[in-house]
This record gives sequence, structure tokens and C-alpha cells, in this order.
Amino acid sequence: MSRLYEKYKKTIIADLQKEFGIKNTMAVPRLEKIVLNVGVGDAIQNIKLLDAAKAELTQIAGQAPVIGRARKSISAFKLRKGQAIACFVTLRGKKMYEFYDRLVSIVLPRVRDFKGVSPKAFDGRGNYTLGLKDQLVFPEIDYTKVERSRGMNITIVTSARNDEVAYALLKKLGMPFREA
Repeated sequence: MSRLYEKYKKTIIADLQKEFGIKNTMAVPRLEKIVLNVGVGDAIQNIKLLDAAKAELTQIAGQAPVIGRARKSISAFKLRKGQAIACFVTLRGKKMYEFYDRLVSIVLPRVRDFKGVSPKAFDGRGNYTLGLKDQLVFPEIDYTKVERSRGMNITIVTSARNDEVAYALLKKLGMPFREA
């Protein structure tokens, strides 16, 4: 297993049990999945842009992404229902822990003018969403082959019931939160 998962099993579970008074170890919050989403709005005019985004997301995540399609037509954006406009990957298990480890130890420190991630990006149910403006912060991406800078959303889904417990979990897993 990954180094981060070992740390979670050996120390973090006990720390969270003590901090929040959880008696059952199965009730301790854990990471459930991480979803990487790249929206390619320009794919309306040029479908080839979606292929490039798909290839980059495959390199970053280590697994093939799924194409996201428009749910409804919006005439102002020249968008038709069912048109391909995004690609996303859902990571679970070993790949999820390896990606999270790379995210907090390699990728986030490479972001320009990085002062920490916002502690306010929780959704109220213990899930955290983080936006990156550029895919070049990932070491897997060769910047000479990139035609266009593309951002992405990274959603970390936890089994925590509220934001306070999820914050403690992510903090112990190494997420560099900005001081409020």
C-alpha cells in the first residue's frame, strides 16, 4: 500500500478517535474518492481540444478519463444537449492515496505564489474542492507538448459527516491549509 495509507492506519485513526471521541474505528472518517474534472468549453468549436485534455488527465491520474456531456442546451453558448464538454476521472483505493500524496507533497508546493489552500472550500458535508488554474504544476505533464493552459477541479470526498472532522482528517493527511 501507499505510504500515506500506512500513516493513516497507524497514527491518524487513533488521533482522530481521541480528538473527536469516536469509539468505533470503522466510524473514523476516511478518504472515499478523489474526482479530477477538466472542463473544456472550447470543445464546442474544436473537438480535438477534448482529446488533448483527455490525454493530459490520463497522464496525471494514471487511468483513463470519462467524457462528460452537456445536460441541457444553452443557445447563448452554442451548446447542444449531449455535446462532449468535459472529462473526469474518479480515483479510489491505492491510486487515490498515491495521487493525494503527490498532490500535497509535490504539486501544491509547485503552484506559483502558494500560501496554502483555503480552509473555506468545504461543502458542508465533509467534502473538499480545490481548483487549479494550470495543469503544468503536475510533473507528469511535459510543458513542451502543451498547446493551451487548462485548469481543473479536484474534489476530495470523505466519509466525514461535517466540515470540522473533514478538516482535521485532511490536515493530518498533510493538506497545507492557509491560516485564517
